Amino acid sequence: MDISYVVLLFVIGFISSFLSGMLGIGGAIVKYPMLLMIPTVFGFQALTAHEVSGISALDVLFVSIAGVIGFRKGSYLNKSLITVMGITVLIGTFIGSFGSQYFTEAQINIVYGILALLAAVMMFIPKKKIDDIPLEEVTYNKPLAGILAFIVGIGSGIVGAGGGFLLIPIMLLVLRIPTRMTIASSLAITFISSIAGSIGKISTGQVEYVTAVVVIIAGLIAAPIGAKISKKMNTKILQGILAVLILGTAVKIWIDIL
Repeated sequence: MDISYVVLLFVIGFISSFLSGMLGIGGAIVKYPMLLMIPTVFGFQALTAHEVSGISALDVLFVSIAGVIGFRKGSYLNKSLITVMGITVLIGTFIGSFGSQYFTEAQINIVYGILALLAAVMMFIPKKKIDDIPLEEVTYNKPLAGILAFIVGIGSGIVGAGGGFLLIPIMLLVLRIPTRMTIASSLAITFISSIAGSIGKISTGQVEYVTAVVVIIAGLIAAPIGAKISKKMNTKILQGILAVLILGTAVKIWIDIL
C-alpha cells in the first residue's frame, strides 16, 4: 500500500472519529462519504460501497467504545436507555447487515441517503428545554425507544453505520433526552449495534482489512480527544454542528445519487 494512501486514510479516520467522539455518532455519517469520494480525488482507486460499508462497520466498533471511555466519568451514560435501545438496535442491525449482501451499491447509497435526510430534518426541528432536565430525573417511553432503535438498526446495518447519526435526533426530539446524556449514551448504543454490523459484514466478506486497520488506529487516537472537548462545549453549539454535518452529508449523497 502506498504511504501517501496510508496517510490519506489516517487523516480521514482521524477527522471522522474526532467528530464521532465530540458529537456522539459512530463516525460513519462522515467516514462513509469521505472514504467513498476522497481517495479518487487524489488519484487512488475507488473503494466500492460494499467495501466502505464493511470498513465503516468495523471501525465504528472500536471508535464508539473509545468515545464511551471518554464519557465514563459523570452521569452522562443512561444505563436503562443503553440497555433498551442497545438490545433492539442490535437485533435490527443483525438483520440489516446480513441482508446488505443482496443490495446493489446504488441501493446501499440510497438507503444511506434516506437515513441521513431523515436525521437532518429532525436535527433542525427546535428542541425546547431538554437541557433543563436534571440528568437524574430523565424519563422516556421505553417501548417507543425500543421500536425506533430496531428500525434504525435495520437501516444502519445495511450501510455499515452504527446508527448514532439517526439515534441522536430521535433521542433529542422524540424521547427528549438531554444533549450530553444523548451524546454519551448514543456512543454506547452505537457500540452495541456495531457488534452485529461487524459480524454481518465480516461473515459476508465485505471488509477490506488493511484499509480498516489504518482507519481504526486513527480513530482510537481521535475519538477520546473529541469526547473530552465535547464535555466543555455549549450544548446548542454541539447540536448545531451535528445538524450542519448531517445535512451536508445528506445533500452530497443525494447529489451523487441523482
